Amino acid sequence: MENISKFMIESGNGGNAPSVDAWLKEAKTDRSASDCGMYLIHNGVVRQTARAKVRLGEETAKPVTGLLFSYDEEKAAAAVEETYQMPGIYYIRVWLNRGELSVGDDIMQVLIGGDIRPHVVDALQALVGQIKTKCVAETELF
Repeated sequence: MENISKFMIESGNGGNAPSVDAWLKEAKTDRSASDCGMYLIHNGVVRQTARAKVRLGEETAKPVTGLLFSYDEEKAAAAVEETYQMPGIYYIRVWLNRGELSVGDDIMQVLIGGDIRPHVVDALQALVGQIKTKCVAETELF
């Protein structure tokens, strides 16, 4: 476990997400890189289709024009720390946007590196799930 990198949570303020290519390049030079056989990236984007339509099947839901997005830094940090406790996870980097976002804007980026595919897939699923359900506030705009 000594090769685990300190997690990084970065914040956007309605701006552009960092370069995924740059993130991967940095991850592959990190002290944890020799333990990582896989990296996965999640890039959440504001979509035009309302949550009510996508998740609940409400066909009459109006199209989304934007999203108010914020997050609790302490809860996000705790979610990252919890994910580091999962087997085979050695590298995590998170960027979360803030403010009023438009359709197509980046909401979040999450990069996870670990030893094998099942561990990394499970960790990405768990961390994004935690962030979405316990750390963020999202209000769709119509």
